[in-house]
Amino acid sequence: MSYQALYRVWRPQRFDEIVGQTVITQTLKNAIVTQQTSHAYLFCGPRGTGKTSAAKIFAKAINCPNQKDGEPCNNCDICKAITAGQLNDVIEIDAASNNGVEEIRDIRDKAKYAPTQATYKIYIIDEVHMLSTGAFNALLKTLEEPPANVIFILATTEPHKIPATIISRTQRFDFKRITAQESFDRMVYILKQKQVDFEEPALKVIANAAEGGMRDALSILDQTISFGDNEVTLDNALLVTGSVTESLLADYVKQVVAHETTAGLAALQKVLDDGKDAGRFVEDVISYVRDLLLYKEAPDMVTGSDTTGDVFQQLSKNTDPDVFYQMINALNEVAAQLRFTTHPDVYLEVLTVKLAQIYPNVGTTKAPTSGSASNAAEVAELETQIQQLKQTVSRLSATTAQPQQPAPTVEPSSHSVQGTQTASTTSATPAPTNQPASTTGTQTGKPARAKTATATASHASANVNLAKIYPVLRAATKHDLDAMRDVWDDLLDTLPVTQKAMMHVSKPVAASNEGVIVSFSYAFFFDKAATDDGLRTALESNLNRLTGDTTDVWFVPEDQWPQIRKDFLTDHKEELTGGAAPAGPTTDRQQSPVSDEPASAPLDSPSEDAGISEPENELVTKAQQLFGADNVTIKND
Repeated sequence: MSYQALYRVWRPQRFDEIVGQTVITQTLKNAIVTQQTSHAYLFCGPRGTGKTSAAKIFAKAINCPNQKDGEPCNNCDICKAITAGQLNDVIEIDAASNNGVEEIRDIRDKAKYAPTQATYKIYIIDEVHMLSTGAFNALLKTLEEPPANVIFILATTEPHKIPATIISRTQRFDFKRITAQESFDRMVYILKQKQVDFEEPALKVIANAAEGGMRDALSILDQTISFGDNEVTLDNALLVTGSVTESLLADYVKQVVAHETTAGLAALQKVLDDGKDAGRFVEDVISYVRDLLLYKEAPDMVTGSDTTGDVFQQLSKNTDPDVFYQMINALNEVAAQLRFTTHPDVYLEVLTVKLAQIYPNVGTTKAPTSGSASNAAEVAELETQIQQLKQTVSRLSATTAQPQQPAPTVEPSSHSVQGTQTASTTSATPAPTNQPASTTGTQTGKPARAKTATATASHASANVNLAKIYPVLRAATKHDLDAMRDVWDDLLDTLPVTQKAMMHVSKPVAASNEGVIVSFSYAFFFDKAATDDGLRTALESNLNRLTGDTTDVWFVPEDQWPQIRKDFLTDHKEELTGGAAPAGPTTDRQQSPVSDEPASAPLDSPSEDAGISEPENELVTKAQQLFGADNVTIKND
């Protein structure tokens, strides 16, 4: 007798011999024992998982006169005839080549006749998704009203192509992929029965290469036995499957994770020189990275890799999981592209460079520089600091949130003749809005207008130094702000990791030759920065080095910045639009907190508009020049 392939010789003949489908086989056996079988079944799942074998075993078991516990005896005439494919009552049809309406009509007509030898007439239609629309319609009527003693078993790898009207009239069984361990155990059993010498690592390579198909595993095993002269070794299995050794995979992944592009390309070249399959190499790297990721979280789930190796454990322990996520995404993209190219080596080389440029939480576009390993560590530490600070902000916001109170009215403290006092020390004593400022002599111009403080983020408002901020705003221009934004990222790169993490949520909002104003998205960060003299010193020193100018840096909370800007424009309306400043003695009169000009009168003062004749749009134009048109919103009060 001529030689038969392993997958044909060792094809399951009993339900117990089907690998990895315990739920399905137990269900079918129980249905046979209790005589509760259906008239139509749908077996669907990946290739080589036992669909057709289960259909033939079912046909034998339901017709076997000696069946026991739902299993066929395989010794009676009916079982032997079905195994040999010679029983007329069990008809196996390939729908890929018999997919027309006429073939299905022929089945429908012959199904009316009673079985000749067996108890049930069984129709096994393989690859049923290949039937045409007309053929499905012809089959539908038979499934709706099946003849007695007729059972249809439909098998397919693509159930989504089958009409729902067909599926709804069948009992569906989904065959799952066979695990590598189950394939390994089955191959060990077969080789021991055949008395063939083997190495266990070789069988593990074959099981992984089979991708969940038992038939594929036996086919590869057959090739390996032939190549190795009736012996299964690891080297032979690697050559037959085109796989890469564990050590080479470990070296390659270690080099790209460490951003050693040159060494990674050298390892890739060795793989290509050995004639390894490009697609198999990518799949092996995906599997290895997956094992690294799982070993980090659930070591018991990792069975494919050598978890006892020092390289494996170090990679899993010291590498950020985000790097593994990005690597798997990049590998999957290349795996899909390799199907359509005739130059896989080019894709693999580009892939290696891309993998070597992956950083945690940064992405794949940041290229390594000299000392890239230390840079990667610094970036990782920076991102960790940022995450920790954001978590702290969230906790503080949740625990310290208070109901918003009405905005208190505060009056700037008066300056003495001998000296001045900054706005950060202004008195918080409430004053009536319409009360004019007291004077000791004749005074012209507007009475002083009380200023209102913003209620939001009141704990931070005491740190806003208006005496230093207003001079910056008085000379601010859009050009200076754009110039500051251009060098802002470079400025942050000069800071230590902790300071850079703090400034991560800040941005410049106004700039002039007097200095720059920086707003913070969170009040918590503003408080930290406002009390950190070392941070302000570092910013001013590095700005001087980057721009060549001596620039002061002042901080404001982002939620208070619009009010500060609005108050400045209101208080300095005449100055900004070119109007004349109010005249009058300056001795012993109430002063503005940020300049030597008299404070403006209350809004409801009779002399509020005295001396103001310029159009309103001039103030808008000046504000747009100071802060940029995008940052100015015009509202009618």
